[in-house]
Amino acid sequence: MSPPSVSPPSDSTREVPPPPGPPWDLPIAEAPFALIDLEMTGLDPRVDRVIEICIVRKRGGRLEDSLETLVQPGADVTFRTDVHGLGPASLEGAPSFAEIAHKVVALAQGAVFVAHAAYWDVTFLEAEFARLGQPVVFPFYLDTLTLARRAMWAKSHSLGALAETLGIARTAAHRAGDDVRVLSLLFDKLLADLSPRSPRDLWHVRVAERHARPEIVQRCLALAGTAETVWVTYRPSHKRPKSFLAIVHQVRTDLDPPRVLGYSLPGRGRFDLRIDRILAIDVPPKAEPSPP
Repeated sequence: MSPPSVSPPSDSTREVPPPPGPPWDLPIAEAPFALIDLEMTGLDPRVDRVIEICIVRKRGGRLEDSLETLVQPGADVTFRTDVHGLGPASLEGAPSFAEIAHKVVALAQGAVFVAHAAYWDVTFLEAEFARLGQPVVFPFYLDTLTLARRAMWAKSHSLGALAETLGIARTAAHRAGDDVRVLSLLFDKLLADLSPRSPRDLWHVRVAERHARPEIVQRCLALAGTAETVWVTYRPSHKRPKSFLAIVHQVRTDLDPPRVLGYSLPGRGRFDLRIDRILAIDVPPKAEPSPP
């Protein structure tokens, strides 16, 4: 449940990167991802509780495991929102968080945590574990809200608005299972648009920080001056992404953010691009020779 009118604090201010090695440095097709959505009684993790959870663990687009259940928050809990349509009667017979905590840990273990407006999901999960006396924390994660703001132009980047933009039908908005289904399809779209080679590259995606993804910088440096034709996908400020063929002439790493200089094809129009706004850059696949 992403809050409808409250923006989460940015996780992009963290300076400490994820630890080296798996899962953050695995090839993107080999990395396990745990996609999650929660429904809560309200927006304050100090007093509000998780009442529904869905986690889907995927690797290379394949489902590995999942959990979807209502959660009994206990007596004397105040419901401060009804956006999900859940109330005390809906939760009768549901397991407590203590009963499913081991499954949550198993699904998240060794995986990259993914959520929309992820700060809220992380904060509420950590609060639930803290109530059990278990100091389980999720210090590193991917936020599809941040990724979508970089990769996609939209009037709103809420999960519902992005679903509408992408033509994804919603069958039960603000219910954990359907929200994770939408989240999964959105994440697939973002992977296609951002072309990351590892989850760490996605962790480096920033909005409003002028932060260049190191992986993109390295690709640009490797291509600069080679006269190699490359395919560039670039998103100007407040505009939709555009893709074009280009030749990279120079990378100005002395500037902040670094800039890429070159010319587009076929017209050879010169460009000067902010590297933090480059979504993808790579050599296009060579056409297979025609049979004789």
